[in-house]
Amino acid sequence: MTIPDVRAHEGVAYAPAQPARPATTPPRDGSGFDPETARRDIPVLHRTVNGHPLVWLDNGATTQKPRQVIEALTAYYGAANSNIHRGAHTMAREATETYEGGRAAVARLLGAASPDSIVFTRGTTEAINLVAQTWGRANLGPGDEILVPMLEHHSNIVPWQMLAKEKRARLVPVPLLADGSIDQEAFAHLLSFRTQLVAVSQASNVLGTVPPVREMTALAHRYGARVLVDGAQAVAHFPVDVQELDADFYVFSGHKLFAPTGIGALYGKPEVLAGMPPWQGGGNMIDQVDFTGSTYAPVPHRFEAGTGHISGVAGLLAAIDWLTGFDREAVAAYEKGLLAYAEQAMAAVPGLRILGSAPERIAVLTFTLAGHDPAEIAHWLDQEGIAVRAGHHCAQPSLRHYGVESAARASLALYNTAQEVDRLVASLLRLQERS
Repeated sequence: MTIPDVRAHEGVAYAPAQPARPATTPPRDGSGFDPETARRDIPVLHRTVNGHPLVWLDNGATTQKPRQVIEALTAYYGAANSNIHRGAHTMAREATETYEGGRAAVARLLGAASPDSIVFTRGTTEAINLVAQTWGRANLGPGDEILVPMLEHHSNIVPWQMLAKEKRARLVPVPLLADGSIDQEAFAHLLSFRTQLVAVSQASNVLGTVPPVREMTALAHRYGARVLVDGAQAVAHFPVDVQELDADFYVFSGHKLFAPTGIGALYGKPEVLAGMPPWQGGGNMIDQVDFTGSTYAPVPHRFEAGTGHISGVAGLLAAIDWLTGFDREAVAAYEKGLLAYAEQAMAAVPGLRILGSAPERIAVLTFTLAGHDPAEIAHWLDQEGIAVRAGHHCAQPSLRHYGVESAARASLALYNTAQEVDRLVASLLRLQERS
């Protein structure tokens, strides 16, 4: 597939950015990873926005897609479009092989023992709701407790609130420390034999905090509790091994992993999934149907009613192949160096405050700027082709921990560079200078 030249997108001629004022020395982490190898594959990174080359710093909301993913979608719809599992013809077999190949790729990505422990969903939110409405309804009762850190995205809070209300259980928040880490002493104190579930993110979408999930899981298991890990912000940044974590459930969204929107996955321990009732009814999830009753397909198909997002799985497979083609440890080291560079560079902006300073973090920088509303900051940066997020980031408890209701966020990925950080800092300095 030939990728079109998008440098004159929107009728605006391409113009190189003016050199930014470097705030510090670019990162030299020795990882050996070159972000240009990734950037060459991402068509949208070569377009202009408002007359400036795009700087995409909104990766926490969604990542941009490599040409390999775009081509996989085109190839599926152009040459292999068919429903899966139930057809005997060639294209049905090909589509099924792609779909189940995607399931195997997710299992490898997460270090799962078998593809049968992978359930396809629309994304992290649906995966969490699936667990809440199946395992949760079957296992929670009055007086039981669900522990959820204040760090969490709303997707890992609201479904448990709804379930707790329905089952007359209790949702118990776990407090944060000043640096945005989960208070581990409080967590240990709050755990009890009433705790049925701990729901925790492996990386925060606002503070970047990477909690000690393996240790938290081991402690929760001493009380017989299950643990769900929200990996939406983790899988794109560092290798994941669900067996090492000993997670009972692990969930993520494809669109934060360089894949299409509308596709994600739930991992569950085989013995846990086997004991869960179906969530939705319909085709594909059944064994036998009669008006006197129905029997259901084995795991994982029991949880995949109807026609799945087949093209989304094709794109997810391509995204995983693309990402795992890099040295994941080298990518993580590069991003860590870029985060340190960005923190030091942004410290030169008067009145700028970065929220969160936990010792283990992904490359997320949520900040406030004295005298400026976050929406104003985002609009100003957008005029210079720099895309950041502004608002509550669907994580209001995390922001309120720092006494704010809204903030701006620059979230980095493997294709971001020190030069892009310099452009961000230079633009913020200009905003302050005009105040």
